[in-house]
Amino acid sequence: MGTNAFKIFIAMSSYMLIVIGIGLYYAKQAQQSSDNFFLGGRSLGPWVAAMSAEASDMSGWLLMGLPGVAYWCGAADAAWTAIGLGIGTYLNWLIVAKRLRQYSTVAGNAITVPDFFSNRFHEKRKILLGISAVFILIFFTVYAASCFVTCGKLFSTLFKFSYHSMMIAGAIFVIFYTALGGFLAESVSDFMQAIVMILALISILVLGVSAAGGFGTVLENAKDIPGFFSLIQTATPMVDTNGMQQITNGTPLFGQPAAYGFLTILSTLSWGLGYFGMPQVLLRFMAIRKVDELPKSRRIAITWCIISLFTSVFIGILGRSLAPADSALISVSSAENVFVVLSQKLLPPLLAGVVMAGILAATISSSDSYLLIAASAVSKNIYGGILKKEATDKQIMRVSHIVLLLITLAGIVIAWDEKSIIFTIVSFAWAGFGATFGPVMLFSLFWERTTHMGAVAGMLSGGIMVFVWKLLLRPLGGVFGIYELLPAFLISCILIVAVSLAGKGPSDEMIKEFRIAKTYKDQTEN
Repeated sequence: MGTNAFKIFIAMSSYMLIVIGIGLYYAKQAQQSSDNFFLGGRSLGPWVAAMSAEASDMSGWLLMGLPGVAYWCGAADAAWTAIGLGIGTYLNWLIVAKRLRQYSTVAGNAITVPDFFSNRFHEKRKILLGISAVFILIFFTVYAASCFVTCGKLFSTLFKFSYHSMMIAGAIFVIFYTALGGFLAESVSDFMQAIVMILALISILVLGVSAAGGFGTVLENAKDIPGFFSLIQTATPMVDTNGMQQITNGTPLFGQPAAYGFLTILSTLSWGLGYFGMPQVLLRFMAIRKVDELPKSRRIAITWCIISLFTSVFIGILGRSLAPADSALISVSSAENVFVVLSQKLLPPLLAGVVMAGILAATISSSDSYLLIAASAVSKNIYGGILKKEATDKQIMRVSHIVLLLITLAGIVIAWDEKSIIFTIVSFAWAGFGATFGPVMLFSLFWERTTHMGAVAGMLSGGIMVFVWKLLLRPLGGVFGIYELLPAFLISCILIVAVSLAGKGPSDEMIKEFRIAKTYKDQTEN
């Protein structure tokens, strides 16, 4: 390891020690009960709720996946994704947050998303509880794998160690930290990490634009690449048989741009629908201290989200000016290292290490959320809610730690291919959660006539259709080439309505509870 790499390593290690310190600080409180471990006793303030929700949501995808897409094929795909996510963030905080905070308290003081669905529909046989827990386990294992890929790519690019050893080391750190401090440690560290992430993005953007000769120069360079700076076309890098971009005299080669039509735009915008079903974000709504603090949280969250998303996209575009033919960026997979490469070019080693901590921050803030929620789905909902209803709190905690280990091992297996593309992995898991839980969450909160069987039909159809569309229909191309989230979300909505109307309406008790939740104010608001 060279001197510069060693300085970067020292800066990043210092950051990791701070994160561990936060976990140790909250460890005793987290281990007192499963309520504290999984939801922090509903004690989050507006700043922590907002920033931790966004940081846990964005992950290393924000600093590696999204800039990589923009660097490889231009603005269209990345920008429309960012627009969809920005709209989805705002609507989720505006529409869902308050009602879910109220309803989750009224519905048996639910502390997990599966708990809420089960309590909302007064389940006796725990069908929704089991289905939602299984889907959370599946999709969060995939999500965790994307975070491990980020760790592997980051450290192997920086320190030239093997991808596999660095990926495993990152996974070990994450599981240790998650098991230590639980939800409160995760949320507080996510708050800190959100700050690190946005400062890292802004720093590289400002320094990069200056080094490139100004915004005008960057934009002119982008416009010189066919379709690169268009929102209705996408650039097409010319690649060899190994998938490496062809370069002549230091200039990367591009073919004719491909059309980015209305259906594709609509499909990409549908990323925003995913927010309605994201457990890591929904949990922050459930955990906030006071309902009347939600408007402040919403303003904080949307400001952070918009700045971060569009800074991330522009860094990818900037990369074509500062590192147009860098050997570390000549494939669709390696293009996701553009933020790392620019940081090393623009900053002295110690500061580069701090900025690299931004990627580590994004990865940790997401993977600990994913692992914790997946563990709660198995230990709290399947083990304690279905298999062994008389399980003690201590037994549930013990099972959660075992599940954390098993999920981590499964994530490592999924992430083993070092050519994995973070953006692709995240997009599949995002679609899974959005279509499985999003429609059911919206109808549960806002349509009194929703029935238990309607919710079951919607959840199953949404989750299954993501797999069917992704694996069987999307490869056919044409109209089937759209992002699987959109058709799966719509099919789920249709079945919720159809099945609910076809059967007997909800019980009087469910209707009464629904109406109480609409106007509920808890004691902290007095």
